[in-house]
Amino acid sequence: MKRTAWFDTIRRMKLLPVFALFLTTVVSAADPEGFAMYKGADIDARTKAATIDANHSRVVRVATWGNHSFMVVRREGDGAVETHETQADVIYVVSGEGTLVLGGTAVGDKTTAPHELRGKSINGGVSKPMAAGDVIHIPAGVPHQMLVPKSLVIEVVKVDTK
Repeated sequence: MKRTAWFDTIRRMKLLPVFALFLTTVVSAADPEGFAMYKGADIDARTKAATIDANHSRVVRVATWGNHSFMVVRREGDGAVETHETQADVIYVVSGEGTLVLGGTAVGDKTTAPHELRGKSINGGVSKPMAAGDVIHIPAGVPHQMLVPKSLVIEVVKVDTK
């Protein structure tokens, strides 16, 4: 009996470090709080399935976290003038090309949602060509419009500024 108790103790001692390593691996393998990951194929399928709105866009809001959110927009024509009073846009052009008109004064703008204005055109703005790979930052309060001859796919991070 003494030999069995001694053997069990040794066996437990040898397994203890292995068990501790296992627990450490399991605990450290957990995702950090707030972490999120979305597969490209899932986002692409959701974007293709979205219906085209009045602004010639398929818009998918992928997620919102605190003061920022992520959207994918597929434009299939010119968009309305947008002015986000309390959000900045960080835009990545995935594919296609177009022209970004920004600044100046929005013509015929109307409130469409809290802190969101839409208009018909921009007076006195500047035009910037957009193409795949470009990254654009538009501060809150700046009118902007995308003119799209064919198709433009963009990813947008919206950041609340107020």
